[in-house]
Parts: sequence; structure tokens; C-alpha cells
Amino acid sequence: MANFLSYHHLPFSSLAAKASLQLSSPQFPTKRLASFGNWIDHFRSKSVNLALSSALALGLSLTFTETEDSKEKKPNFVGVEFAEAKVGVNKPELLPKEFSPVIDVAGFLSDGQEKRLAQEIANIEKDTGFKLRVLAQNYPDTPGLAIRDFWQVDDRTIVFVADPTFGNILNFNVGASVDLDIPRSFWSRLAGKYGNMFYWKEKGEDASVEAAVMAISNCLREPVGPNNCSEVHEV
Repeated sequence: MANFLSYHHLPFSSLAAKASLQLSSPQFPTKRLASFGNWIDHFRSKSVNLALSSALALGLSLTFTETEDSKEKKPNFVGVEFAEAKVGVNKPELLPKEFSPVIDVAGFLSDGQEKRLAQEIANIEKDTGFKLRVLAQNYPDTPGLAIRDFWQVDDRTIVFVADPTFGNILNFNVGASVDLDIPRSFWSRLAGKYGNMFYWKEKGEDASVEAAVMAISNCLREPVGPNNCSEVHEV
């Protein structure tokens, strides 16, 4: 049985907003307040699902599936395959020949920046046990679902996709173990601070990526508690 493990931060975009407005509204109930509440929940659910599908290139949907003959749980990408198939985004040829925690198919980063980020990511994994992976892309030029196996994404993985296609350049998918330790509001604040269009257009896409990685590094090193990661540190 599949259980969702990931939390998606997908910043609101004009595309997602326009898509949500095109939803057909169910018949509006007028007699019961309870029915009205059910209608609202139904509408919100459909809006969120459509927004996720619209931004599937930026955030990846993960689940764990447990096989019947073993208790081993294996990460699996579900919930986005249908949408991915519609746009045909699965290009393993865009993956590097050798493993790297940083994949820059968009050309946002210099070689020196990639090396610095890779070293910081290695330090994060050594010190915290969490795996940060960075993909810089300009949709539809992206490896897409091919990164799943390449990076061996699991419930301790943070997939950070830098893509300016929908306005906010910072997009995240986090595994279940990360979600337990890091408040969800952190990802929204991080995207709002370093991912907004004004920031990356003024300072550059590379600056947004580097700032986000360092903010994540600082957050993951904080002791887990009621106030951890309550602020996005300056870089």
C-alpha cells in the first residue's frame, strides 16, 4: 500500500493561479451550511491538485511502496507520471556521466560555484545525515524523472529544483524524515526571501541558489525543537 511521504513547497505562480481559475465549479449548495463546507473542501482539493500538476516540473511527488514479500520500503515516483507523460519530460541524457549532488542543465552556476555547493552538500550529509540535491533547470530542458534513480531519492532527501519558469525560482520536495524535523513554514519563507523574481533578477539565479543552499545548511544544523528553523538566516 502506498503512503505519501513528501511535502511539497510549490510557490504560487501565475500559471497555477490561472489554471485553478479554470476549474469547473460544482453546483453551489444553498440549503445546508455543512454542504457548503464540503463544497469548499472539494474545490480547494481540486485547486491544489491542479496547481501541483501545473508545477510538476519544479516539484517531484514521491511515495514509498512496501513489497508483499519483504518489509523493504522503496521510493517511487507516483502521482506525477501521468502529467509527466503528457509533457514527455524524462531525459536521462541530460544527466552527468558521473554522480554529482548538483546538476546544472540551465547554466546558472560556474564550475567554482558547483564545486563549492557540492562540498557544502557533502558536509551537510556528513554532519546531519540528510541528503540535499540541487537541480538547476529551465523547463522543459530537464532530466525530469530520471533524477529519481540517479540520486537514489529517499525519505531523508531534499530535492531542490531551481527553475525560474513560474516566477519563483526556489522549489522543494522533502522526504518524510526531513518533514518531521523541519517546519513546513521554513520552505515557504525561504522561497519568499531568496526565490522571488525581484531577488534573482537583480542578483542572478546563481545567487538565489547559493543563498538557499546555505540557508538550508544552517537550518538542518539547528537542534530540533519548537523554534528550529524559525528564521531564514542572511548569507
